[in-house]
Amino acid sequence: MKVYFIGAGPGAPDLITVRGARLLGQCRLILYAGSLVPEAVLEHAAPDAERYNTAELNLDEQVALYRRAQQGGLDVARVHSGDPAIYGATAEQMRALRELDIPYEVVPGVSSFTASAAALGAELTRPNVTQTIILTRVSGRASPVPERENLAGLAAHGASLCVFLGGNQLAGIVAELRAGYPDDTPVALVQRASQPEERRHVATLGTVLDDIRPSEWALTTMLIVSPALAGVEEAQGSRLYAPEYAHRFRRAVKEEE
Repeated sequence: MKVYFIGAGPGAPDLITVRGARLLGQCRLILYAGSLVPEAVLEHAAPDAERYNTAELNLDEQVALYRRAQQGGLDVARVHSGDPAIYGATAEQMRALRELDIPYEVVPGVSSFTASAAALGAELTRPNVTQTIILTRVSGRASPVPERENLAGLAAHGASLCVFLGGNQLAGIVAELRAGYPDDTPVALVQRASQPEERRHVATLGTVLDDIRPSEWALTTMLIVSPALAGVEEAQGSRLYAPEYAHRFRRAVKEEE
C-alpha cells in the first residue's frame, strides 16, 4: 500500500493534475481537508471509496486510518488544497508514516497564489519591476510565524508578496505592509480563486479597506501586493521573444537596412 499526498489545486475540480485525478480514482481510502477542498474535487474519486473529512479528525485519528489501510493493503489518497508543500501540515503526517514504515508520494498541485494571479490576468514577475515572489502568512493559533519573517520586514524588499490565510486579519496586515510599500502600490484580494463563488477586489494599499467589509473576506482569501500589478499596458516586456534576441533555439531577425 501507499499514501499519496495529492494537491487538489485551488478548488475548481478540473484544476487538479491528471496524475492527481487518476490516483484519486484508484485509491480505496480518501482523507481530504474538507474545510478547504470542495466536494466537487472528489468527483474524481471512486463512488464506493471510503471518505473521511480530516477537518473533523486530529492527527492521532488520521494516523489510525493510515495504520488500518496498511493492515488492509489499501492505497490512501490524502487530499490537500492547493499544493501540499505550502501550508499543508504534511510534515507531521509524513513523520508518522515513516515511523510506521508506510511509503508515501507527493503529487504537486496548482497553488491558490498562481490561481489568484490567473484570475487577475496578471504576471507577478516583470522585468525591471520585480523578479521575486514572496509567499507568506500571518501567525495563527496553530502555526506561529517567526518574528524575523514579519510582514513589515518582508515588505521592505518591494517584491510581489502573496499573503495566505490572512483574511480574518486584513486590517492588521495592511497596516504592517504600509511600513514597507508606498500607499499607491497595487493590491488585489481574490477569494475562492477558480471556484464558482470567486470574487476579486483590486485597489491600492492605501485604499484597499475603504470599499469593502473585511469580515466578508475573512475566509479563503489571497492578498497580493505587487508593483507588477501596475501600469501593465505601458510596461516594458521581457526580451525573450524580441525578434532581435537570439538564443540556442532561435536565430535573431536582423533589421533591414
